[in-house]
Amino acid sequence: MTGTDTELRISKIRDGTVIDHVPAGEALHVLAILGIDGSGGEGVSLGMNVPSETMGHKDIVKVEGREMSQAELDVLSLIAPDATVNIVREYEVAEKTEIEPPEQVAGLLSCPNRHCITNAGEPVETRFDVLDEGVRCAYCETIVREEITDHLAV
Repeated sequence: MTGTDTELRISKIRDGTVIDHVPAGEALHVLAILGIDGSGGEGVSLGMNVPSETMGHKDIVKVEGREMSQAELDVLSLIAPDATVNIVREYEVAEKTEIEPPEQVAGLLSCPNRHCITNAGEPVETRFDVLDEGVRCAYCETIVREEITDHLAV
């Protein structure tokens, strides 16, 4: 038995997307960002807090029958900047996709500043500029550096 035989905890998928090396505890946030709530019919497999040689522990997300768009994957960079994304076809990795942070995200996060226009009951969609050290509200310029997932609006 090889090492991979003893370590495979989630079965292979025929076609879809595998998002590996997600920080431990973030898999459900990944699903929220992708808008996957179980109603779309996709088969979803999660591995949470599984051992990782490089990360200590990590999460893995497998979505069957759906290939993630580059735009969806770019947004993942906010919570999983070092994730590895593989597009799988007929049980084989057909593409490896790099995650790149977008310049801006809209409608995905809520601003923590209670005085921000986006929290005043106005029909204004949130917009955040993506910085090296976090995200900045495009309206009030509040910067969120840590716990970005606490501000997910999805």
